[in-house]
Amino acid sequence: MNGFKQHEASPFFDKIVFSKIKEGLGGRIRLMLSGAAPLPRHIEEFMRVTSCSVLAQGYGLTESCSGCFTSIANVISMIGTVGPPVTAVEARLESVPEMGYDALSSAPRGEICLRGHTLFSGYYKRPDLTKEVFSDGWFHTGDIGEWQPDGTMKIIDRKKNIFKLSQGEYVAVEVLESAYAQSQLVASVWVYGNSFESFLVAVVVPEKQAIEDWAALNSKSGDYAELCSDPKARRYIQDELNQTGKKLGLRGFEMLRAVHLEPVPFSIDKDLITPTFKLKRPQLLKYYKNRVDQLYKDAKMGTAQ
Repeated sequence: MNGFKQHEASPFFDKIVFSKIKEGLGGRIRLMLSGAAPLPRHIEEFMRVTSCSVLAQGYGLTESCSGCFTSIANVISMIGTVGPPVTAVEARLESVPEMGYDALSSAPRGEICLRGHTLFSGYYKRPDLTKEVFSDGWFHTGDIGEWQPDGTMKIIDRKKNIFKLSQGEYVAVEVLESAYAQSQLVASVWVYGNSFESFLVAVVVPEKQAIEDWAALNSKSGDYAELCSDPKARRYIQDELNQTGKKLGLRGFEMLRAVHLEPVPFSIDKDLITPTFKLKRPQLLKYYKNRVDQLYKDAKMGTAQ
């Protein structure tokens, strides 16, 4: 943090303590690279310190012929970012108003667009897809980035509702929500995950009759809202949703590890759905942020019900 290069920062502890970890990695490691999904800042810091090595994050796509952003190893301010654009490409952000991202705000956020001779020319025999992703020579990546004050890029979201979990598995969240919605126990379901977590959680609006029937069978009393807060009711709904998922062929990482039962339906008044009843994901995350954080915390501790 004081500006020393990696090998100059703390040679005493590198030799006494962290050299053992370096030996575990082969003993000759000098550089580590990370890509495919964003690396959490605390992991990047931990790996830099304990491996006696520098670590750089990069960003690229098949369409960009590999890397188009890369951080610079010994520049500490670039931790948590994918660095600046490489010299062969131009990059800009395009506002995505429906997700609340403004490329012209004080903290510019928007869809990452690329231009340059190293990009692909188009999808093979799919001019329709090629036309879809190119506009005025700019390739639209579908990833949401945030320009940092030092000119580096931080990946923060995905425009399309497809994202990677931390282990690299792709999740098409709308497909999962469509599958879980086939359960007769739920009225609405919002599935959430991100590139820093290895599993999914969900906020579920259960059918009132289904909860009341469960309560009658299990000798539970209380109104609908009180029953939704019952840990055993949450476990029942979660298990039933996962059973539905298994029947429909969902894979293990697509199963739900924790759910929150919401007695109040998602509404236009709360800005959680569109007039055509599509989920507004950024708004849902903002509204349920504390609840989602608690679901992940409980699931990791093995206490999620």
